[in-house]
Amino acid sequence: AMDRQDDTPEIEPNATTPDNPAATAAVDPMDDEDFPPPPFLKADFKSPLYPKLVEALKEVYDPEIPVDIFELGLIYNMMIRPDMTIDVKMTLTAPGCPVAGEMPGWVADAVESVEEIKGSDVEIVWDPPWTPDMMSEFAKMELGMF
Repeated sequence: AMDRQDDTPEIEPNATTPDNPAATAAVDPMDDEDFPPPPFLKADFKSPLYPKLVEALKEVYDPEIPVDIFELGLIYNMMIRPDMTIDVKMTLTAPGCPVAGEMPGWVADAVESVEEIKGSDVEIVWDPPWTPDMMSEFAKMELGMF
């Protein structure tokens, strides 16, 4: 037991010293939850399912931009119907987007991964066309646009 006690001081300072760079490096200073949602999003923000849906959508990425589709502002509408199906209207960064055919399926899988959601309708719309203004502040920071 004595040996163990002798060893602990070497480990302890790293774990507890707040000003130790190694201890704080793991903390990401930019937490996307601190940022407002993308400006053009229409959704049931008050719904208890809203954060779960956002979390699911944040797993889906535009192949051409290293930011998830939610923060990019590609989701225009996300409305939960009374029967617990969800209606999603979304767009893509460009009509020629190589995954235009697959994206609705990815989004449907994502929103349906939320336990309470019974089904989804995902529709791609081109009106209004996507512009970088539709990105959330988080996405703009990630892409160095500020």
